Amino acid sequence: MNGPSREQQAPRLLALIDELRAQAAESALTEFKANYADPAMVGRLISAIANAARIEERDSGYVVWGVRDADHAVVGTAFDPRTAKRALWEALRPYAWETGVAQPFVNDGEVLKQLDFESYFELLRLPTPSGTSGILSALEQDRLISRDVGGRWNISNLGAIVITRDLRDFGPGLARKAIRLVVYDGDGRTATVTHRDDFFPGYATGFEDFNTHVNILLPAPEDGRSPIREAQALVPPVAVRELVANALIHQDMTIRGAGPTIELFRDRLEITNPGAPLVSPERFIDYPPRSRNEQLASLMRRFGLCEELGTGVDKAIAAAEHGCLPPPEFRAEANAATRTILFGARRFAEMTLEERQRACYQHAVLRYLDGSRMRNSTLRERLGVAGRNSAQISGVIRHALKAELIRPADPARPRSGYVPFWA
Repeated sequence: MNGPSREQQAPRLLALIDELRAQAAESALTEFKANYADPAMVGRLISAIANAARIEERDSGYVVWGVRDADHAVVGTAFDPRTAKRALWEALRPYAWETGVAQPFVNDGEVLKQLDFESYFELLRLPTPSGTSGILSALEQDRLISRDVGGRWNISNLGAIVITRDLRDFGPGLARKAIRLVVYDGDGRTATVTHRDDFFPGYATGFEDFNTHVNILLPAPEDGRSPIREAQALVPPVAVRELVANALIHQDMTIRGAGPTIELFRDRLEITNPGAPLVSPERFIDYPPRSRNEQLASLMRRFGLCEELGTGVDKAIAAAEHGCLPPPEFRAEANAATRTILFGARRFAEMTLEERQRACYQHAVLRYLDGSRMRNSTLRERLGVAGRNSAQISGVIRHALKAELIRPADPARPRSGYVPFWA
């Protein structure tokens, strides 16, 4: 992500140096040096300060070159860190994207101008404090901002991505994390693009508007392919909502130039987020949640925008089952991305063997998580197959057993039903 220029950093750096020089003496977190340049010694010094910062639960410590240790006078320096051997230190430095600084050294008014604090309190179902200090204190407690030098604030990456009014205010790096929606008038990416929209509000403050926009664009096919007779959208809106939230939370924010993309085709909807999945895709449905962005996930849950305990995938699959739709597909892409595909209605006869087996596996998982077992009759109902065609479902189960996606719940009692392979 592109940071502020040197000219933009200068006022903050001067304020920071003034505050450090005003200290009565060096501390475990601050060292002043003139021309101290031995790489090994500098490495040890930085390691010691980093350890002290961790012990004192501080975000950082400082080594200031060009300031004399004895009286903190500014004396200048010939030391140039750009030419020193520091690449290894940078590579080893722990980094949590959410705590990174999106905009440093901003005043109270700029914080309130750039962050949609009104929506923040509304999402939390709390009254907005009457004074600026109360608003800033709440944002600070949720690590959306942090105190900077000179009485100013840092807006964190978390604050920007969650409740900004416009991601473009934070430069191209964060602007590329905006949700992109592309709509095609056919079944492939060579079809004509009818809509292309980037949504620049924060993920939380813009979430409902984005979902409303997608729901308006979702076609409602009337070809009678689904056994469910009432009119329904191409894919279940609840599934779209849960899986979009999932993609926002689990994306790898450190991958530059890439953000979550939602593509709507005539026969399906695809959701792609940067970053390889942290667990195998077939275990999305049952594994305890793991997220690269724990603070983001926690806030989105508190805002009521995603499910607790990672059950959003379960709800999406259950919605597909209710509509007798083909099973959602979860892929780990070769280019370090994760893709989820929701399919429009197709009859059982039009589903591929792989789709039928996937539906069988997912159905077995949902039944297992509910404390029950999959049987021919339950899978037949899930796939919208008439009772007289139960032999077709028996064939699906045989293929799923051969593929080792499911297993008999009790090998000694074949009629006891089936459970996932890992159960």
